[in-house]
Amino acid sequence: MTGIRFDHYDWAGGREAMLRFGPDIGPIVLAALPLFEEANRTRQFACTILRALAGYGIGSVLPDFPGTGESLVATADATLSDKRRAYVALTQVLGVDTYALSIRSGALLEVDATLAGRWHLSPQSGEELVRDLERARVAAGKKEGDYAGNHLSFERLAALREAVPRGGGRCRIIRLDTDPRAADATYPGVPLWRRSEPDNNIQLAQKLAADIAHWIAA
Repeated sequence: MTGIRFDHYDWAGGREAMLRFGPDIGPIVLAALPLFEEANRTRQFACTILRALAGYGIGSVLPDFPGTGESLVATADATLSDKRRAYVALTQVLGVDTYALSIRSGALLEVDATLAGRWHLSPQSGEELVRDLERARVAAGKKEGDYAGNHLSFERLAALREAVPRGGGRCRIIRLDTDPRAADATYPGVPLWRRSEPDNNIQLAQKLAADIAHWIAA
């Protein structure tokens, strides 16, 4: 099967939904969106990348994790540990030829998983994520612990601050050309995760899909 279809996977805490793109055999790309509001701003963009990957004969999945998307787990109840456990459970279902495609803080979810390779777009540490959340909270005039309608306890914030993406091994880091930090490649484009509303960049998505396909083939 090569079309877009709905599927699900099980983890210790229940069952979560996911979208499948492209073939079910061969290398599979597991996409992880950023946490919190950035997920809404980048979902369409991520789907465009995955559709383009199908054109290269590469299958992919875009899952909900506990507390995200259509998950039955309340956002306030889902911990970073839960999301990581669900991620590992999904990789075990997908098999050994699974590659991570992680956007921003999505890279914080894959650290315990055994993967054939990791491809990160503008990876963000937990400390950077919490700083962004704090700036947005203050700018919106929200009370302590209220982050865009999500209540985050001191313990959850502490766990996020300590989280860092996993590097080493077969890990490719991509950044936009406006980001001066080290990267394996850069591409021109605006950071969609900074937009106030969800947006897309089809040309950039196609370039990134080509980058991923060539990286997997290499």
